[in-house]
Amino acid sequence: MLPQHVTLVEVGPRDGLQNEAQTVSAADKIELVHRLQGAGLVQIEVTSFVSPKWVPQMGDNTEVMAGIQRQPGVRYSVLTPNMKGFEGALAANADEVVIFAAASEAFSQRNINCSIAESIERFKPVVDAAHAHGMKVRSAVSCALGCPYQGEVSIDQVDEVVQRLLDIGADHIGIADTIGVGTAGRVQAVMERALKRVPRTELSGHFHDTYGQALANIHACLQLGIHTFDSSIAGLGGCPYAKGATGNVATEDVVYLLHGLGIHTGLDLDLLVDAGAFISNVLGRKPVSRVSNALLAKRATQGPAAQTAA
Repeated sequence: MLPQHVTLVEVGPRDGLQNEAQTVSAADKIELVHRLQGAGLVQIEVTSFVSPKWVPQMGDNTEVMAGIQRQPGVRYSVLTPNMKGFEGALAANADEVVIFAAASEAFSQRNINCSIAESIERFKPVVDAAHAHGMKVRSAVSCALGCPYQGEVSIDQVDEVVQRLLDIGADHIGIADTIGVGTAGRVQAVMERALKRVPRTELSGHFHDTYGQALANIHACLQLGIHTFDSSIAGLGGCPYAKGATGNVATEDVVYLLHGLGIHTGLDLDLLVDAGAFISNVLGRKPVSRVSNALLAKRATQGPAAQTAA
C-alpha cells in the first residue's frame, strides 16, 4: 500500500541556489521562502553555514534567516558542516541542522578532502551540540546510488555509512542519489537495506533527475511505504558532475505525481507553480519543472481563470 500522506522537504533555497553561478539577493531568497511556506511547505532547507570562500551563494545566510517571517509549524533547517557552522545556525535560530557523508570514499576525498570516517568524526560534536540545544539532526548519505569518480557504489558501502551516522546520533537518514544515476530496482534494494536500521518515519529519499529517473525512483520508495522526500522548487540546482544535466527533482513534478496517486501533501500546486515562476524569473530562465512549464503554458492560453489540476 502506498502512504496516505507524504512530506516534502524543500531544498531549493539551499541545495538548489548554491549551484547557481549568478548571485541571488537575500531579498529574493527571503521572498522565495515566504512563497514556499505560503504554498504549504512545512520543512524548508533555507541556507548553509559554510565558508563563503567555498560556497559564495550562501554568504548571506545570517541575513536570510533573520529576514524570514516565520510561520508556526514550519521547520527551517540549515546545512552545518562543522562547529563553526553550527554556531552560526544556533545564532540564527535554525530549527534543525543537516549533515552529510558520502557512501563513496573517492567522492569524500575529492569533495571535502578527508575520508568517510574522518568526515563523520567531524560531525559528532555538531550532533552532540545540536541535541544539547534541542535541535533535530538530519543526515544525508550522498552518492548512495553511484559516484562520479568511483562509479558503482555497493549497498554494503551505503549500509556502513548509514550505521556510522546512526552511531553518532543522527536522528534522520536521507538516501541521496547525488548524480541521478539510480533506477527503481536499485533504489528499492538500497532502501530495503536501510529500513533494517532506520525507522520508516526517519528515512527519506533525495533524488536528482539527471537521467530522468527521479519520479520513478520516488514511486519505488512509495511502494515501500517511505513518505518523506527532498525536492527543489522549479528543479533548482544543476549537477556539477554531469555538465548540462538537470539536478534536483522539481517539487511541482513530485506534487503532481503524488496528487495523481491520491496521496495527501497539504500543498497547493498553483502556489508552487507561482513560486517556481518567481525564482526562475529572478534567474532569467524557464523552470526545469515539466509540470510548471505545462501549467504556465495552460494559464497563458486560458487566461487568469485557468485552473490547475491537483
